[in-house]
Amino acid sequence: MNIKNRPLWLWPVIFIAFAFGALTIKSGGAVIFFDGPARLAAGNYLNFVVWFNFIAGFFYILAGLGFLLNKKWTAKLSITIATATLLVFAAFAIHILMDGSYEMRTVIAMTLRSVIWTSFAFVAYFSAKNNSTI
Repeated sequence: MNIKNRPLWLWPVIFIAFAFGALTIKSGGAVIFFDGPARLAAGNYLNFVVWFNFIAGFFYILAGLGFLLNKKWTAKLSITIATATLLVFAAFAIHILMDGSYEMRTVIAMTLRSVIWTSFAFVAYFSAKNNSTI
């Protein structure tokens, strides 16, 4: 399938994967690597969550490329991203339940990541299964 022949519904998925990946790398990198305003604004952040999200950002971009180029591995990658995100979210929830400090915006961000990548995993899986766009 030619890039120009992508179904219209797939373009937002591609755009979100690329944009979300780039923004995730930028924001996570600012907290991890720079002792400045971004780190102060992050508040009570957990290193493992920030590191996971930073690394995941590169995989978001790779998945976006897979969607764009109609690669079959996109389904497995999207499922892996969704599963890993849900596992990190569960570990984060355990931290909260054990009275660990956290920021509510992290709960919101992890919920958003979980919903987006679970949705993308379903899209990629069923598209691959039906031999359509992925």
